[in-house]
Amino acid sequence: MNAIKNARKLITADPKSDTARTLARLVLSLESGEEYPLAELYALDLKSFDLAMAIVSEWRLDRYYARKGKLLDVSYQSSLLSAH
Repeated sequence: MNAIKNARKLITADPKSDTARTLARLVLSLESGEEYPLAELYALDLKSFDLAMAIVSEWRLDRYYARKGKLLDVSYQSSLLSAH
């Protein structure tokens, strides 16, 4: 269950980076059940794309994982920063 933790660290380290914003939107989409444009994932470099796929896998396997809440929080904060 390292993808959720790694994504949280990446988003926290540089919330305004394109990768962080893409991952944050993915996380918020997974939580809300809203549609997500897959083209955004294809724009990621391979390492970040693999992280995104691992997030989806972990999210599906353990919907109530405690670290998911922390990742949701930083994803939401990142989206607020991006809006300004």
